Amino acid sequence: MEFTVDATTQELMGKLNLFMDECVYPAEVELGLHKPGDFNRPPIMEVLKVEARKRGLWNLFMTHDSRGAGLTNLQYAHLAEITGRSPFLAPEALNCSAPDTGNMEVLAQFGRADQQEQWLTPLLEGKIRSAFVMTEPAVASSDANNIQMLIERDGDEFVINGRKWWSTGAMSPKCEILIVMGKTDPNGERHKQQSMVLVPMNTPGVELVRPLSVFGYDDGEHGGHAEINFDNVRVPASNLIGEVGSGFAIAQARLGAGRIHHCMRAIGMAERALELMCKRALTRTAFGKPLSDQGVIHDWIGRSRVQIEAVRLLTLKAAWLMDTVGNKEAHTEIQAIKVAAPEMALWVIDRAIQAHGGAGVSQVTPLAHLWASARTLRIVDGPDDVHISSLAKHELRKYK
Repeated sequence: MEFTVDATTQELMGKLNLFMDECVYPAEVELGLHKPGDFNRPPIMEVLKVEARKRGLWNLFMTHDSRGAGLTNLQYAHLAEITGRSPFLAPEALNCSAPDTGNMEVLAQFGRADQQEQWLTPLLEGKIRSAFVMTEPAVASSDANNIQMLIERDGDEFVINGRKWWSTGAMSPKCEILIVMGKTDPNGERHKQQSMVLVPMNTPGVELVRPLSVFGYDDGEHGGHAEINFDNVRVPASNLIGEVGSGFAIAQARLGAGRIHHCMRAIGMAERALELMCKRALTRTAFGKPLSDQGVIHDWIGRSRVQIEAVRLLTLKAAWLMDTVGNKEAHTEIQAIKVAAPEMALWVIDRAIQAHGGAGVSQVTPLAHLWASARTLRIVDGPDDVHISSLAKHELRKYK
Protein backbone atom coordinates (compact mmCIF):
# COMPACT_ATOMS: atom_id res chain seq x y z
CA MET A 1 0.00 0.00 0.00
CA GLU A 2 1.24 3.43 -0.95
CA PHE A 3 -0.16 6.35 1.04
CA THR A 4 2.39 8.98 0.07
CA VAL A 5 0.57 12.19 -0.78
CA ASP A 6 1.50 13.00 -4.38
CA ALA A 7 2.35 16.47 -5.67
CA THR A 8 -1.07 17.04 -7.28
CA THR A 9 -2.91 16.21 -4.06
CA GLN A 10 -0.52 18.28 -1.96
CA GLU A 11 -1.14 21.29 -4.19
CA LEU A 12 -4.92 20.85 -3.98
CA MET A 13 -4.75 20.36 -0.21
CA GLY A 14 -2.84 23.61 0.10
CA LYS A 15 -5.40 25.46 -2.00
CA LEU A 16 -8.29 23.90 -0.11
CA ASN A 17 -6.88 24.64 3.35
CA LEU A 18 -6.36 28.25 2.30
CA PHE A 19 -9.92 28.41 0.97
CA MET A 20 -11.21 27.02 4.27
CA ASP A 21 -9.25 29.58 6.31
CA GLU A 22 -10.03 32.60 4.13
CA CYS A 23 -13.60 31.84 3.06
CA VAL A 24 -15.37 28.88 4.69
CA TYR A 25 -14.68 29.26 8.41
CA PRO A 26 -15.58 32.99 8.36
CA ALA A 27 -18.82 32.13 6.52
CA GLU A 28 -19.90 29.81 9.35
CA VAL A 29 -21.03 32.90 11.23
CA GLU A 30 -23.62 33.64 8.54
CA LEU A 31 -24.71 30.01 8.47
CA GLY A 32 -25.41 30.22 12.20
CA LEU A 33 -27.84 33.07 11.55
CA HIS A 34 -29.73 31.11 8.86
CA LYS A 35 -33.35 30.37 9.76
CA PRO A 36 -33.98 26.62 10.27
CA GLY A 37 -36.48 25.18 7.82
CA ASP A 38 -35.67 27.71 5.13
CA PHE A 39 -34.26 25.51 2.40
CA ASN A 40 -32.97 28.47 0.43
CA ARG A 41 -29.27 28.38 1.10
CA PRO A 42 -27.68 31.42 2.76
CA PRO A 43 -26.50 34.05 0.24
CA ILE A 44 -22.87 33.39 1.16
CA MET A 45 -23.08 29.98 -0.53
CA GLU A 46 -23.13 31.41 -4.06
CA VAL A 47 -20.16 33.60 -3.16
CA LEU A 48 -18.27 30.54 -1.93
CA LYS A 49 -19.09 28.59 -5.10
CA VAL A 50 -17.79 31.35 -7.34
CA GLU A 51 -14.59 31.56 -5.31
CA ALA A 52 -14.10 27.77 -5.27
CA ARG A 53 -14.39 27.59 -9.07
CA LYS A 54 -11.97 30.48 -9.42
CA ARG A 55 -9.44 28.60 -7.27
CA GLY A 56 -9.79 25.32 -9.21
CA LEU A 57 -11.65 23.55 -6.39
CA TRP A 58 -14.72 22.31 -8.27
CA ASN A 59 -16.16 18.81 -8.84
CA LEU A 60 -13.17 17.22 -7.12
CA PHE A 61 -15.28 14.18 -6.17
CA MET A 62 -15.70 12.74 -9.67
CA THR A 63 -12.80 10.31 -9.84
CA HIS A 64 -11.40 8.76 -13.01
CA ASP A 65 -13.58 11.00 -15.18
CA SER A 66 -12.64 13.87 -17.48
CA ARG A 67 -15.72 15.80 -16.38
CA GLY A 68 -14.32 16.06 -12.88
CA ALA A 69 -10.84 16.73 -11.54
CA GLY A 70 -9.62 13.30 -12.69
CA LEU A 71 -8.48 12.33 -9.19
CA THR A 72 -8.30 8.83 -7.76
CA ASN A 73 -10.34 7.79 -4.72
CA LEU A 74 -7.14 7.94 -2.65
CA GLN A 75 -6.35 11.46 -3.82
CA TYR A 76 -9.87 12.73 -3.21
CA ALA A 77 -10.01 11.09 0.23
CA HIS A 78 -7.49 13.61 1.61
CA LEU A 79 -9.55 16.49 0.23
CA ALA A 80 -12.85 15.10 1.53
CA GLU A 81 -11.36 15.01 5.01
CA ILE A 82 -10.57 18.72 4.84
CA THR A 83 -14.13 19.58 3.76
CA GLY A 84 -15.43 17.50 6.66
CA ARG A 85 -14.05 20.11 9.04
CA SER A 86 -16.96 22.33 7.94
CA PRO A 87 -19.44 19.83 6.47
CA PHE A 88 -22.34 22.26 6.36
CA LEU A 89 -20.61 24.63 3.92
CA ALA A 90 -17.44 23.26 2.35
CA PRO A 91 -18.69 20.22 0.37
CA GLU A 92 -21.51 22.22 -1.22
CA ALA A 93 -19.19 25.14 -1.98
CA LEU A 94 -17.03 22.75 -4.01
CA ASN A 95 -20.07 21.11 -5.69
CA CYS A 96 -19.09 17.98 -3.79
CA SER A 97 -22.11 17.44 -1.53
CA ALA A 98 -24.53 14.55 -1.29
CA PRO A 99 -26.84 13.53 -2.81
CA ASP A 100 -25.71 15.34 -5.96
CA THR A 101 -22.30 13.65 -5.98
CA GLY A 102 -23.81 10.16 -6.05
CA ASN A 103 -26.46 11.18 -8.58
CA MET A 104 -23.85 12.71 -10.87
CA GLU A 105 -21.80 9.54 -10.69
CA VAL A 106 -24.87 7.46 -11.58
CA LEU A 107 -25.56 9.64 -14.60
CA ALA A 108 -21.90 9.64 -15.64
CA GLN A 109 -21.58 5.85 -15.41
CA PHE A 110 -25.02 4.64 -16.46
CA GLY A 111 -26.86 7.53 -18.11
CA ARG A 112 -27.29 7.87 -21.85
CA ALA A 113 -25.78 10.84 -23.68
CA ASP A 114 -29.11 12.69 -23.84
CA GLN A 115 -29.72 12.13 -20.10
CA GLN A 116 -26.25 13.42 -19.33
CA GLU A 117 -26.76 16.51 -21.45
CA GLN A 118 -30.11 17.31 -19.87
CA TRP A 119 -29.29 16.60 -16.22
CA LEU A 120 -25.61 15.84 -15.61
CA THR A 121 -24.26 18.97 -17.27
CA PRO A 122 -26.31 21.45 -15.18
CA LEU A 123 -25.52 19.45 -12.03
CA LEU A 124 -21.80 19.61 -12.76
CA GLU A 125 -22.14 23.34 -13.30
CA GLY A 126 -23.98 23.75 -9.98
CA LYS A 127 -27.01 25.29 -11.67
CA ILE A 128 -29.52 22.78 -10.28
CA ARG A 129 -29.73 20.20 -7.50
CA SER A 130 -31.13 16.68 -7.39
CA ALA A 131 -32.57 14.08 -5.02
CA PHE A 132 -32.08 10.36 -4.53
CA VAL A 133 -35.37 8.60 -3.82
CA MET A 134 -35.10 5.05 -2.49
CA THR A 135 -36.11 4.67 1.18
CA GLU A 136 -39.73 3.86 2.06
CA PRO A 137 -41.59 4.39 5.37
CA ALA A 138 -43.47 1.08 5.33
CA VAL A 139 -40.52 -1.32 4.92
CA ALA A 140 -36.98 -1.85 6.23
CA SER A 141 -35.22 -0.12 3.37
CA SER A 142 -31.72 -1.06 4.52
CA ASP A 143 -32.48 -4.11 2.37
CA ALA A 144 -33.35 -2.63 -1.02
CA ASN A 145 -35.12 -5.86 -1.92
CA ASN A 146 -37.92 -4.82 0.46
CA ILE A 147 -38.82 -1.76 -1.62
CA GLN A 148 -42.47 -1.81 -2.66
CA MET A 149 -42.85 1.19 -4.98
CA LEU A 150 -44.13 0.01 -8.37
CA ILE A 151 -42.74 1.27 -11.66
CA GLU A 152 -44.99 -0.25 -14.32
CA ARG A 153 -44.61 -0.05 -18.09
CA ASP A 154 -47.58 1.38 -19.96
CA GLY A 155 -46.79 1.75 -23.65
CA ASP A 156 -44.09 4.37 -24.05
CA GLU A 157 -44.30 5.44 -20.41
CA PHE A 158 -43.55 4.24 -16.90
CA VAL A 159 -46.25 4.73 -14.26
CA ILE A 160 -44.97 5.20 -10.70
CA ASN A 161 -47.01 4.65 -7.53
CA GLY A 162 -45.85 4.59 -3.93
CA ARG A 163 -44.56 6.61 -1.01
CA LYS A 164 -40.95 7.42 -0.21
CA TRP A 165 -39.18 9.24 2.58
CA TRP A 166 -35.68 10.39 3.49
CA SER A 167 -35.51 11.56 -0.10
CA THR A 168 -32.36 13.60 0.33
CA GLY A 169 -32.20 16.80 -1.70
CA ALA A 170 -35.90 17.02 -2.49
CA MET A 171 -36.62 20.04 -0.27
CA SER A 172 -34.15 22.28 -2.06
CA PRO A 173 -35.82 24.97 -4.20
CA LYS A 174 -33.12 24.20 -6.77
CA CYS A 175 -34.01 20.48 -6.94
CA GLU A 176 -35.15 19.77 -10.49
CA ILE A 177 -34.61 16.03 -10.94
CA LEU A 178 -35.28 12.92 -8.85
CA ILE A 179 -33.57 9.55 -9.30
CA VAL A 180 -36.28 7.14 -8.19
CA MET A 181 -35.78 3.46 -7.39
CA GLY A 182 -38.70 1.04 -7.49
CA LYS A 183 -39.78 -2.40 -8.63
CA THR A 184 -40.35 -3.06 -12.31
CA ASP A 185 -40.53 -6.85 -11.84
CA PRO A 186 -41.75 -7.81 -8.33
CA ASN A 187 -41.58 -11.51 -9.16
CA GLY A 188 -38.21 -11.48 -10.89
CA GLU A 189 -34.79 -12.61 -9.72
CA ARG A 190 -34.08 -11.13 -6.28
CA HIS A 191 -31.50 -8.53 -7.33
CA LYS A 192 -33.09 -7.77 -10.69
CA GLN A 193 -36.52 -6.64 -9.56
CA GLN A 194 -35.59 -2.96 -9.20
CA SER A 195 -34.98 -0.21 -11.72
CA MET A 196 -34.11 3.48 -11.56
CA VAL A 197 -35.91 6.20 -13.48
CA LEU A 198 -35.48 9.94 -13.82
CA VAL A 199 -38.47 11.94 -12.62
CA PRO A 200 -38.47 15.74 -13.09
CA MET A 201 -39.56 17.44 -9.87
CA ASN A 202 -42.48 19.23 -11.56
CA THR A 203 -44.04 16.01 -12.91
CA PRO A 204 -47.80 15.78 -12.13
CA GLY A 205 -48.50 13.39 -9.26
CA VAL A 206 -45.27 14.14 -7.36
CA GLU A 207 -46.36 15.46 -3.95
CA LEU A 208 -43.98 16.73 -1.30
CA VAL A 209 -45.72 15.56 1.87
CA ARG A 210 -43.38 17.06 4.48
CA PRO A 211 -39.73 17.75 5.31
CA LEU A 212 -37.98 15.43 7.76
CA SER A 213 -35.55 16.84 10.31
CA VAL A 214 -32.42 15.17 11.72
CA PHE A 215 -32.26 15.67 15.49
CA GLY A 216 -34.05 18.95 14.83
CA TYR A 217 -31.67 20.08 12.07
CA ASP A 218 -33.05 20.60 8.56
CA ASP A 219 -29.92 19.33 6.75
CA GLY A 220 -30.26 22.19 4.28
CA GLU A 221 -26.70 21.60 3.07
CA HIS A 222 -27.95 18.34 1.53
CA GLY A 223 -31.11 19.95 0.20
CA GLY A 224 -33.15 18.62 3.13
CA HIS A 225 -34.99 15.31 3.34
CA ALA A 226 -38.57 14.85 2.17
CA GLU A 227 -41.43 12.43 2.39
CA ILE A 228 -42.88 12.19 -1.12
CA ASN A 229 -46.03 10.59 -2.48
CA PHE A 230 -46.11 9.37 -6.09
CA ASP A 231 -49.66 9.10 -7.41
CA ASN A 232 -49.84 7.72 -10.97
CA VAL A 233 -46.71 9.64 -11.92
CA ARG A 234 -45.97 9.18 -15.62
CA VAL A 235 -42.58 9.63 -17.27
CA PRO A 236 -41.32 8.58 -20.71
CA ALA A 237 -39.81 5.10 -20.89
CA SER A 238 -36.65 6.82 -22.11
CA ASN A 239 -36.19 8.14 -18.54
CA LEU A 240 -34.99 4.69 -17.47
CA ILE A 241 -31.39 4.69 -16.23
CA GLY A 242 -29.45 1.74 -17.58
CA GLU A 243 -31.56 -1.35 -18.20
CA VAL A 244 -34.73 -2.72 -16.65
CA GLY A 245 -33.70 -4.66 -13.54
CA SER A 246 -30.35 -2.92 -13.11
CA GLY A 247 -31.45 -0.66 -10.24
CA PHE A 248 -29.95 -2.75 -7.44
CA ALA A 249 -26.56 -2.98 -9.14
CA ILE A 250 -26.53 0.76 -9.88
CA ALA A 251 -27.38 1.52 -6.25
CA GLN A 252 -24.45 -0.59 -5.04
CA ALA A 253 -22.09 1.15 -7.47
CA ARG A 254 -23.38 4.51 -6.24
CA LEU A 255 -22.77 3.66 -2.59
CA GLY A 256 -19.14 2.50 -2.86
CA ALA A 257 -17.49 5.86 -3.50
CA GLY A 258 -20.10 7.64 -1.37
CA ARG A 259 -19.04 5.66 1.70
CA ILE A 260 -15.44 6.76 1.23
CA HIS A 261 -16.63 10.38 1.03
CA HIS A 262 -18.77 10.05 4.17
CA CYS A 263 -16.00 8.39 6.17
CA MET A 264 -13.28 10.85 5.23
CA ARG A 265 -15.57 13.76 6.04
CA ALA A 266 -16.30 12.08 9.40
CA ILE A 267 -12.55 12.08 10.06
CA GLY A 268 -12.48 15.80 9.25
CA MET A 269 -15.36 16.35 11.66
CA ALA A 270 -13.41 14.52 14.37
CA GLU A 271 -10.29 16.58 13.66
CA ARG A 272 -12.33 19.79 14.01
CA ALA A 273 -13.80 18.55 17.30
CA LEU A 274 -10.35 17.62 18.63
CA GLU A 275 -9.02 21.05 17.67
CA LEU A 276 -11.89 22.75 19.50
CA MET A 277 -11.37 20.50 22.53
CA CYS A 278 -7.66 21.35 22.72
CA LYS A 279 -8.30 25.09 22.40
CA ARG A 280 -10.99 24.87 25.08
CA ALA A 281 -8.67 22.95 27.40
CA LEU A 282 -5.97 25.61 27.07
CA THR A 283 -8.28 28.56 27.74
CA ARG A 284 -10.64 27.27 30.44
CA THR A 285 -10.01 26.82 34.18
CA ALA A 286 -11.92 24.46 36.46
CA PHE A 287 -11.27 23.53 40.10
CA GLY A 288 -8.24 25.78 40.35
CA LYS A 289 -6.28 24.69 37.28
CA PRO A 290 -6.60 24.76 33.47
CA LEU A 291 -8.57 21.99 31.85
CA SER A 292 -5.37 21.13 29.99
CA ASP A 293 -3.88 20.00 33.32
CA GLN A 294 -6.78 17.68 34.15
CA GLY A 295 -5.98 13.98 33.72
CA VAL A 296 -9.34 13.14 32.22
CA ILE A 297 -8.82 15.75 29.48
CA HIS A 298 -5.45 14.18 28.69
CA ASP A 299 -7.20 10.83 28.29
CA TRP A 300 -9.81 12.27 25.92
CA ILE A 301 -7.27 14.10 23.78
CA GLY A 302 -4.79 11.22 23.61
CA ARG A 303 -7.41 8.59 22.79
CA SER A 304 -8.95 10.91 20.19
CA ARG A 305 -5.65 11.13 18.34
CA VAL A 306 -5.18 7.34 18.42
CA GLN A 307 -8.68 6.67 17.12
CA ILE A 308 -8.52 9.29 14.36
CA GLU A 309 -5.19 7.98 13.05
CA ALA A 310 -6.38 4.37 13.07
CA VAL A 311 -9.59 5.10 11.18
CA ARG A 312 -7.82 7.37 8.70
CA LEU A 313 -5.38 4.57 7.78
CA LEU A 314 -8.22 2.06 7.37
CA THR A 315 -10.17 4.47 5.17
CA LEU A 316 -7.15 5.30 3.02
CA LYS A 317 -6.57 1.55 2.60
CA ALA A 318 -10.15 1.14 1.38
CA ALA A 319 -9.71 4.03 -1.07
CA TRP A 320 -6.41 2.55 -2.31
CA LEU A 321 -8.04 -0.85 -2.85
CA MET A 322 -10.91 0.74 -4.79
CA ASP A 323 -8.35 2.34 -7.09
CA THR A 324 -6.19 -0.75 -7.52
CA VAL A 325 -8.51 -3.77 -7.44
CA GLY A 326 -12.01 -2.26 -7.64
CA ASN A 327 -15.00 -1.74 -5.36
CA LYS A 328 -15.96 -5.41 -5.26
CA GLU A 329 -12.57 -6.51 -3.94
CA ALA A 330 -12.58 -3.62 -1.46
CA HIS A 331 -16.01 -4.59 -0.13
CA THR A 332 -14.81 -5.77 3.29
CA GLU A 333 -12.73 -2.65 3.92
CA ILE A 334 -15.55 -0.38 2.74
CA GLN A 335 -17.94 -2.04 5.18
CA ALA A 336 -15.38 -1.79 7.99
CA ILE A 337 -14.81 1.94 7.56
CA LYS A 338 -18.56 2.55 7.34
CA VAL A 339 -18.79 1.19 10.90
CA ALA A 340 -15.51 2.52 12.29
CA ALA A 341 -15.58 6.13 11.08
CA PRO A 342 -18.95 7.23 12.56
CA GLU A 343 -18.22 5.42 15.85
CA MET A 344 -14.87 7.17 16.12
CA ALA A 345 -16.27 10.59 15.17
CA LEU A 346 -19.09 10.27 17.70
CA TRP A 347 -16.65 9.39 20.47
CA VAL A 348 -14.35 12.34 19.74
CA ILE A 349 -17.18 14.84 19.23
CA ASP A 350 -18.88 13.68 22.44
CA ARG A 351 -15.72 14.30 24.46
CA ALA A 352 -15.32 17.71 22.85
CA ILE A 353 -18.91 18.54 23.80
CA GLN A 354 -18.21 17.42 27.38
CA ALA A 355 -15.14 19.65 27.54
CA HIS A 356 -17.23 22.63 26.42
CA GLY A 357 -20.05 22.05 28.91
CA GLY A 358 -23.21 23.99 28.07
CA ALA A 359 -21.58 25.65 25.09
CA GLY A 360 -21.04 22.24 23.51
CA VAL A 361 -24.74 21.45 23.20
CA SER A 362 -25.69 24.92 21.95
CA GLN A 363 -25.31 26.74 18.64
CA VAL A 364 -22.28 28.59 20.01
CA THR A 365 -19.98 25.89 18.57
CA PRO A 366 -20.54 23.51 15.63
CA LEU A 367 -20.17 20.49 17.93
CA ALA A 368 -23.86 19.68 18.47
CA HIS A 369 -24.54 19.83 14.73
CA LEU A 370 -21.44 17.73 14.04
CA TRP A 371 -22.65 15.11 16.54
CA ALA A 372 -26.09 14.93 14.91
CA SER A 373 -24.51 14.48 11.48
CA ALA A 374 -22.11 11.79 12.68
CA ARG A 375 -24.94 9.91 14.41
CA THR A 376 -26.95 9.67 11.20
CA LEU A 377 -23.97 8.05 9.48
CA ARG A 378 -24.60 4.94 11.57
CA ILE A 379 -27.85 4.53 9.62
CA VAL A 380 -27.40 5.99 6.14
CA ASP A 381 -25.89 3.84 3.37
CA GLY A 382 -26.70 0.74 5.40
CA PRO A 383 -26.97 0.50 9.22
CA ASP A 384 -23.93 -0.53 11.24
CA ASP A 385 -25.62 -3.78 12.22
CA VAL A 386 -26.02 -4.87 8.59
CA HIS A 387 -22.35 -4.20 7.85
CA ILE A 388 -21.22 -5.94 11.04
CA SER A 389 -23.30 -9.03 10.21
CA SER A 390 -21.86 -9.14 6.69
CA LEU A 391 -18.32 -8.78 8.02
CA ALA A 392 -18.93 -11.60 10.50
CA LYS A 393 -20.21 -13.92 7.77
CA HIS A 394 -17.14 -13.11 5.69
CA GLU A 395 -14.87 -14.03 8.60
CA LEU A 396 -16.75 -17.27 9.33
CA ARG A 397 -16.46 -18.40 5.71
CA LYS A 398 -12.67 -18.52 6.14
CA TYR A 399 -13.00 -21.37 8.64
CA LYS A 400 -15.75 -23.47 7.08
